[in-house]
Amino acid sequence: MNQDTARTLFEHGAFLILQDVPEGTDFGIDWNSWVTGPKFEGVKMIPPGVHFVFYNTVSKYGGQPAPRTGFFHNFKSKEIMVKRWSPQTEELLDQHCIEDELTAIRGKLQDLDKHLAAYPYDTLKKWVSMTNELTADVTEKLQPDDRKIRSVLELLPHESTPDDMDTGRTRPTDKDGLPCLNVNPTTVIHFSPIPEQWYPPGAKPSEMTQHSMDSSYVLSTLLARYEKPENILGELQFTFVCFILGQVFDAFEQWKKLVRVICFCECDLNNHIDLFKSFVTVLYHQINEIPVDFFVDIVSSNNFLVSTLSRMFNNIEASCFDEELQAKATKFRKYLTKKYKWKFNAEPEDWAPVVVEL
Repeated sequence: MNQDTARTLFEHGAFLILQDVPEGTDFGIDWNSWVTGPKFEGVKMIPPGVHFVFYNTVSKYGGQPAPRTGFFHNFKSKEIMVKRWSPQTEELLDQHCIEDELTAIRGKLQDLDKHLAAYPYDTLKKWVSMTNELTADVTEKLQPDDRKIRSVLELLPHESTPDDMDTGRTRPTDKDGLPCLNVNPTTVIHFSPIPEQWYPPGAKPSEMTQHSMDSSYVLSTLLARYEKPENILGELQFTFVCFILGQVFDAFEQWKKLVRVICFCECDLNNHIDLFKSFVTVLYHQINEIPVDFFVDIVSSNNFLVSTLSRMFNNIEASCFDEELQAKATKFRKYLTKKYKWKFNAEPEDWAPVVVEL
């Protein structure tokens, strides 16, 4: 990067100022990560848009790192975000600066420059391709109330009841005498609810069978939750980032559910042509970031993606009227077959629908 380009990015990019971060902390933004040194004070030249910042501390005495914590933020051009490390909670806490304080920090940016890591622009294209459908609105809708993505949910003691007080227990316990704990609701990610049963209330037995084979109903229900149909792909990208970078396993489970719902849509497929075209592109970029054997079930040896994509490819081949989508799906199928040696044939026996007898 030449000096003129660097100067322009410095003047128009955003700044993440991090105060008192312990040396040796694993820290990252988007697809980049580092181990912090003694003089690390943040990141400069962050391009405008949605980004994911993550970190976990490592004990100076060795051992396993602490669970990962991260946050999404829609950085504006020239924005200055300030956070300070809390030794008590081992988290980065917001520092709400007034305008005069921000002006003072902005005046010292040149002096801070040598302590700030430059955003690696050689990975920006990759980040954009992985989050092109992830808007600030979708991020705001999905992220927890406390705006932190945690690999391990925060647990709180169960509140005492009058019965507990009568028995002399200050805190309720389970059958083994251990304290009862509840998940802190402010730390829960607001994933779109996906019902286990894909048929509508009051469906007849024959309709249950049809809906169990075709996800059109549940997909339309999900799309109605969003302002735009493509926002479901934003959630797909949100869950992927939360799993790969945030190390949130529940996000991977949500990602699989969303993929299956989209792939099993048959009757309404031609009503969502643009959605399916974009879905193929999103999946293409995501699959390239995961080891080829990652989706293989260690018990059944079935590959989730092979089974699920087989249904989508069959649906497009049999029911799609759009030649461009047909060509795109065929190209994607050939790519996966060539690169990963995946064979898209019949689905596993345990995926077959249960036929309800009248």
